[in-house]
Amino acid sequence: MSETLDAKAPFRLTAPAARQVAAILQSDPAAKALRVEVLAGGCSGFQYKFDLTADQNPDDLVIESSGATVFVDPVSLDLLAGAELDFNDTLMGAHFAVQNPNATSSCGCGTSFSID
Repeated sequence: MSETLDAKAPFRLTAPAARQVAAILQSDPAAKALRVEVLAGGCSGFQYKFDLTADQNPDDLVIESSGATVFVDPVSLDLLAGAELDFNDTLMGAHFAVQNPNATSSCGCGTSFSID
């Protein structure tokens, strides 16, 4: 498992995820942060959504680390409590992955999950 930057945060970034988010934000001057959301839908009931945004909501959790900024809304945070955002770069491709202890099952696509 990758090094976690803040093991006590309600939602964490690994060091590789923070580096990747920072690089993405540097390449898009209009973007202020990566927004991580959980939406209803997907193969298993819920799905993760990642968007670059310039808009911060007053109730967002703001995570700042190593030049990376991530916003998580309170509704999504309920489903992400204790979760970790990682970045994997392998021969099969590069992608963000959420390690979510609240998910009881997930889809093969890796972006969809369910909670019992």
